[in-house]
Amino acid sequence: MVQIFRIGESFNRHEELLALILGAFSYMDGRIDPPSSAHALNVESLRQKIADEIAFGVSDGERLVGCIFCKPEADCLYIGKLAVAPQTQGKGIGRLLLAEAEATARALGLPALRLLTRVELTENHRAFAAWGFVKTGTMCHPGFTRPTAIEMRKTL
Repeated sequence: MVQIFRIGESFNRHEELLALILGAFSYMDGRIDPPSSAHALNVESLRQKIADEIAFGVSDGERLVGCIFCKPEADCLYIGKLAVAPQTQGKGIGRLLLAEAEATARALGLPALRLLTRVELTENHRAFAAWGFVKTGTMCHPGFTRPTAIEMRKTL
């Protein structure tokens, strides 16, 4: 049975969470430039991210199978590090995590969700569009002159 929970200061499965994120983002290796910021994460930086942001996890009994990090901004809730374990993708876990992000945004009085997805990951563009997100712009990572990411928003 899938269960969603808040990842807070009592959370003690940082190594497992890091492995989940790296595993879920591994398909991007060699496809995106610059490489995913997930590679810069370690247990200590993950602890800090949990302290600084609003995080949720999903377990299916014993295993951690999904997570999402949310950061309130002036006019939206920024979604980052939405990760679903490869073996459990396509089973509604991402949708469950986004629904929790929507509920969080509404509770905070924020009218939209915002995320960035890499230009090369067209399958993600389609998935987020199917979930109600609309492309609102592009951005360039430092040192790049071409767009490297697409901004997408969902109005609630």
